[in-house]
Amino acid sequence: MKRREFITLLGGAATWPLAARAQQPAVPVIGFLETRSPETITERLRAFRQGLKETGYVEGENIAIDYRWAEQMERLPELAAELVRRQVAVIVTAGGFATALAAKDATTTIPIVFGVSDDPVKHGLVASLARPGGNLTGINLLSTELTAKRLELLREMLPRASRIAVLVNPANTGNTQTTLREVEAAGPAVGFQMQIVNAGTSHAIDTAFAVFARERPDAVFLGQDAFFNGRRLQLANWAARHALPMTSGSRDICEVGGLMSYGSNIVDVYRQEGVYVGRILKGAKPADLPVQLPTAFDLIINLQTAKALGLTVPPTLLARADEVIE
Repeated sequence: MKRREFITLLGGAATWPLAARAQQPAVPVIGFLETRSPETITERLRAFRQGLKETGYVEGENIAIDYRWAEQMERLPELAAELVRRQVAVIVTAGGFATALAAKDATTTIPIVFGVSDDPVKHGLVASLARPGGNLTGINLLSTELTAKRLELLREMLPRASRIAVLVNPANTGNTQTTLREVEAAGPAVGFQMQIVNAGTSHAIDTAFAVFARERPDAVFLGQDAFFNGRRLQLANWAARHALPMTSGSRDICEVGGLMSYGSNIVDVYRQEGVYVGRILKGAKPADLPVQLPTAFDLIINLQTAKALGLTVPPTLLARADEVIE
């Protein structure tokens, strides 16, 4: 073989891997928009990745995830716009309606999978649960709809209680309005006088518990809100310091010292979100994917907290608990 022919052949061979790489499809990127910091939802993220894996997708292998952690509600529109500019394949929103609405306002074309605590039809995210109709679908946790049930369980736990402080986040308008409507209807029905207290910042939580220390409500009832979940250690520490029974819809808050929680299995909800993202990546359209409802609801009782508060948990309540923390 002549030298010139050999060099030409060698040069052509050197380009083969580059050409092959250029022809390979790009790895799809998922945009993940959250209001909390990653360390506060570690188990949920693990469940989300499990849902992706069930549909054949593994982060770092055949998909990438671009995480955006707002930590302040005001940053949500900016971060959602960044994900749209990056042209991600799907946007996943977690942390409530503010996150989902920010993504919805940012794009009408990129698929969005949400997890919200109340009826998404009522809040304008989808046209209907069965046929969402646009570029959004996801999971309704039914958290705010369970408010009355949580109050009934609190009555069973504290049969002599009368004054209940309800802590809500005014920045989360959708959740707060629904929670207030539910507690104002269900509270008196079970014999509770409800005191509504706003707390949308860490400082406001400190201030609220200073008020509770003076006024001594019989219990603290947390509204469903991602912000409270992110501040669960602060809430649990204050509740313990002032010997206040505290109930919520979040297992996470109960685990760190809350007295009791009742709500959907939030870890499984994140797994369901991962499954929906995988289905969309395989070609399904959000408009055709019905909004899912939780399949499991958990009653968690922290017996260690009950003992510290000098409470005797009714045997009938213990028998119905899905988990007792001792």
